[in-house]
Amino acid sequence: MMQLFEHVKEVLSKNESFCKDGKLFKNNVVEAALKLDAELLTILLKDDTTKKHFFTTVEGVQVFDKVKFQQFVSNKQFLPDSYTTFKNKIGLTANGEYLTEANEVVLDFPYKDCVLEGGQTKEDQKRKEIFWNETLAGDEIDRLFEPKVLTNWKRYDKKGEHAPTSVSDKDNLMIKGNNLIAMHSLESRFKGKVKLIYIDPPYNTGKDGFQYNDRFSLSAWLAFLSNRLEIAKRLLSNEGVIFIQIDDKYKDYLKVLLDGLFKRENFICNIIWKKRGGAPNDKIIGSTHENILLYCKSPNYSLNKKPRSEKQLSRYGNPDNHPKGKWASDNLMANVKGGRFVQSLHFPIKNPNTGEEFLPSSNGNWRFNKERIDELLKNDEIYFGADGKGRPKLKRFLSDLKDDGVSVATIWDDVPQNNTASSEIEKLFGSVNEFDTPKPEGLIEKIITIGSNENDIVLDFFAGSGTTAAVAHKMKRQFITIEQMDYVESVTKLRLKKVIEGEQGGISEKVNWKGGGSFVYAELAENAASYISKIEELKSSKDAVALWNKLKEEPFISYRVSPSEFDANIDSFEQLELDDQKKLLISTIDKNHLYINYADIEDKTYNISDADKKLNLQFYNR
Repeated sequence: MMQLFEHVKEVLSKNESFCKDGKLFKNNVVEAALKLDAELLTILLKDDTTKKHFFTTVEGVQVFDKVKFQQFVSNKQFLPDSYTTFKNKIGLTANGEYLTEANEVVLDFPYKDCVLEGGQTKEDQKRKEIFWNETLAGDEIDRLFEPKVLTNWKRYDKKGEHAPTSVSDKDNLMIKGNNLIAMHSLESRFKGKVKLIYIDPPYNTGKDGFQYNDRFSLSAWLAFLSNRLEIAKRLLSNEGVIFIQIDDKYKDYLKVLLDGLFKRENFICNIIWKKRGGAPNDKIIGSTHENILLYCKSPNYSLNKKPRSEKQLSRYGNPDNHPKGKWASDNLMANVKGGRFVQSLHFPIKNPNTGEEFLPSSNGNWRFNKERIDELLKNDEIYFGADGKGRPKLKRFLSDLKDDGVSVATIWDDVPQNNTASSEIEKLFGSVNEFDTPKPEGLIEKIITIGSNENDIVLDFFAGSGTTAAVAHKMKRQFITIEQMDYVESVTKLRLKKVIEGEQGGISEKVNWKGGGSFVYAELAENAASYISKIEELKSSKDAVALWNKLKEEPFISYRVSPSEFDANIDSFEQLELDDQKKLLISTIDKNHLYINYADIEDKTYNISDADKKLNLQFYNR
């Protein structure tokens, strides 16, 4: 790069107004580039190196890339003294400008315009997601996101498993399949109807099954979440909110991404959840918390205050059988900063029991004027102690409280921790090791209490062990949950069946859960996706070649692939590492054929049953 800098300097020195004695006159050069100055362009065009770097040939015409040229000239290595690079100022910059001077600052990362279709299918395989990261043209993306056929429908209730005859807007839903594709299939039915979304996505820690094979792991992770959050936002109602759980490592990147997707002004808060009591012994400074980023879709969002605890309610009693009911004593003094004296609020209150008069303490003020105090005395709403001889206090009646609870703080150290969640899973299943950090029902209960009301729709598109769906069902919310992993059958679905049967773990006792209700299960109908799974499971080069011989006969081979040319180079294919063979085989598949489009439901090739056709027709309101 330095050689190119020196070369461009030498070229520009042919005009002393641009460069003289090795000193570049940056302002003159940039201004000339902006004006497409003929002298500057002539100098650059006459030199083969600068012509190659800063011009593009379009139908025989040389077109000057002035943006690329300005960025090149603005590089600090082009300046005669790095001390003058930013005029002795310190600050964050974007494209060489201070953020206060730049028009727009965005989170820019490779692949940001890609569709990262791939999800996780098997934790133990540690699939390298970059295989799935492909740049698709606009029309291809539209086809990828068309509604898909749903199959293998089942309804579960207290009587067990049934073949459903209908599906309605009020059904709880569990969908198996890629969550990006599934959410786009949900859009026609649930756009703008979801009140609360909670997700606990892969954290990109290297230990959560979200691993990559190159230096763009952060970029791929951001693309993966961005694709899904875009459609998730469309599913949210105008009053809806989304809670996203994340650790510290990439929390700040995620927040900037969310600021762009949901708008910075729709950021509500960052909740800190205390996930364990003490730091791990193998750490000098060990993490004891996780973050939960809370965003709304619009300024019209609604949240609930936290219900008063039994301890808070225990303060209220009615020892004097007051007709207004339970009350608790409260301060009658005004809470005025600095003790500001107000004459109209400074007067004696006479104890009707003893005749003793009391003034506000410390030369302060009562919180009400004399007229209001006299009214409270008349209605027996001022308390003078258990013996009737103490200083006056206000009787604060439970029936007079104007809110439905107490404000929620951003530090959550009053809910169960990770060890509770592990215990809950163990009690349900004996031992399940798919989940390193399951979330406790008490944490999800607090989120659902704050973010929704009974009968609202709650969505979790990283279902995992099914905690969100289980808690939502117990709290009388309608749930939609999506999971791609194979444990959806042995864990997620089984957990919800246990909830319907009335299991008493987690929050069951607190919410008086006795069982009941139902949910509908369905799967995205696979087409080429079945081959993806087979490719992931390949164990040898011989198996890879055998699979190619089957794959090349399928109609979903990409139009970019020539099977005959592939066969002609099969020897080269056999010499590749197994991971590279997998990557190449996956690239031959047209990703628009991973699942069967609803538009193709009548195609006899796919053999969709009449029962599935009927349920899909109802689901898509067609």
